[in-house]
Amino acid sequence: MAATEAADPSGKEPPDGSSGTSGGRAVAPSQACAAALGGVLRALGTAAYLVDEGGRVLDVNAHAEALLRRSAAELVGRDAHDLLHRDRHGELTPRARCPVREAILAGRARQGEEQWLERGDGSLLPVSWLATPCAAGDGTATLVVFHAEEEAAVHLPDESPEPAASLSELERLALLAETTTALTSTLDVDEALRRLVALAVPRLADWAVIDLITEQDEVWRTAVVHAKGDALVHREDLEGPMPPVPEESPMPLSRALRGVSSALAGPETYQGPPDSGVAVEQRRLFEETGMHSAVIAPIRGLREVLGALTLGRSERPEAFTAADVALLEDITRRAGLALANARLYQRQRKVAETMQRHLLPQLPIVPGLGITARYLAAPDASHVGGDWYDAFTLSDGVLALAIGDVVGHDLDAAAGMAQLRNMLRAYAWSQTEPPSKIVDWLDHASLHIAEVSMATMTFGRLTVSEDGRCELSWTNAGHPPPLLVTHDGVARYLTDAHGVLLGLGAHRVRVERTDATAELPPGSTLLLYTDGLIEEPGRSLDEGLDRLRRHAASLAHRPLESFTDELLQRARPPQNEDDVALLALRVPS
Repeated sequence: MAATEAADPSGKEPPDGSSGTSGGRAVAPSQACAAALGGVLRALGTAAYLVDEGGRVLDVNAHAEALLRRSAAELVGRDAHDLLHRDRHGELTPRARCPVREAILAGRARQGEEQWLERGDGSLLPVSWLATPCAAGDGTATLVVFHAEEEAAVHLPDESPEPAASLSELERLALLAETTTALTSTLDVDEALRRLVALAVPRLADWAVIDLITEQDEVWRTAVVHAKGDALVHREDLEGPMPPVPEESPMPLSRALRGVSSALAGPETYQGPPDSGVAVEQRRLFEETGMHSAVIAPIRGLREVLGALTLGRSERPEAFTAADVALLEDITRRAGLALANARLYQRQRKVAETMQRHLLPQLPIVPGLGITARYLAAPDASHVGGDWYDAFTLSDGVLALAIGDVVGHDLDAAAGMAQLRNMLRAYAWSQTEPPSKIVDWLDHASLHIAEVSMATMTFGRLTVSEDGRCELSWTNAGHPPPLLVTHDGVARYLTDAHGVLLGLGAHRVRVERTDATAELPPGSTLLLYTDGLIEEPGRSLDEGLDRLRRHAASLAHRPLESFTDELLQRARPPQNEDDVALLALRVPS
């Protein structure tokens, strides 16, 4: 038998217990991940071991110890490839051609046969195997499940484990690992439900039905999905509101929605006199879908029942069994935790967004001037940010305009935005000074008073002379430049008086702010905005600025409200990941 190629010439193992070719100690997943997946290992009825992203063994179950004739102490911490993987002649499999190692490094589920593992006594063990990535807590690892081929199993010692799991059992294990990974990697409820359906159909069933209990304690049939070839088709006519859940009904869906139990069901289950409106809807579901067998399980969160998942078969002839009930319960247990987290996240995000909207001001009415503003929260699962705008009349009759963005994407950013805006109002009202002076005071004060680390801002004063001429004086603290669009469609950025952002004084950066002045022609539009309107992943800032300028110029003749709405629709990047605040002012013709 060939010796391991990684052996040191001295014959001694590295002091950290690693293989000689790995070069250093690997970084293991988090304790939460290792503990959770270690429990899965011990619960399996077949041989398996757990490896980190570099292929080092993190944990091993007793079945694997017996088959490999190696103790856990001999396996844990070692490079699984160097220690175990051989070809049919007992030679170390080249790393570049080892399918197990390739699956581990790629982080993809894969299975295969004709793999040989070297036992502790030097003999070879031919195995079939499955490797699947797993995630728990904040860590990741790969679970490798294997079982001995028939001809090798007869030579196992008495202490060998029970017969290895069938391929279907391995596929179920892979499905559960995939479910955990897919559902815990999103905080969007709709996306989590879409992934849940895609995992189950058509792999397990022809139909998937999701009923969710809303925060108002109402039931909503969220999805009725049918697998047609490679496509998943929604039956929208079967989706929508459901009757209340009866408290004493023994019918399967009613019990699942109360969190009592899972159950098998068929069309005959709902053929008798219905005991509730839910039973009527269930009879309709079976009639419309043609399902001859179904399995229903509750979706439970940490403290409440979130809904129920129904899988049904209409095309495939085999009926669901008790084993399928256990599998579905494992799936819905994972789905429940993921949905509960997603709901909690969206609830917190809604609170932050609502607070931010209420903190944004009411715009003043200025005779002869048109003024409007918009605030759009970031889409998908992005956090609410610190984008803000303000417009108010000062003690000397001048109109103050401001737009800003506090660094951060959470409640702290929204609260910091409110602090900064209120401080700006106080300074601007009490001090008749140029914008640069007001912002300089604000910058120094925010270091000691406001809970704001860094922020960008443009602040200006708009004066209207007796003959109707409008003049803007402003200063810019690291913010995207204002855009001025004439009535004739000539658009240009006001790039003067551009200085550093607020908060750099804490890093001993000397700040010198300046002012700039520009006349606003009759019929022109002044646009103040935040970077969510121009920034897009994979594209330069100049591209975003040019896109905004061209769209604004094309809309110059639109009324102000229409100009603002259409500009947001056209210029906002499709892959926007940030909030957008926008303040627009129209000078009379």
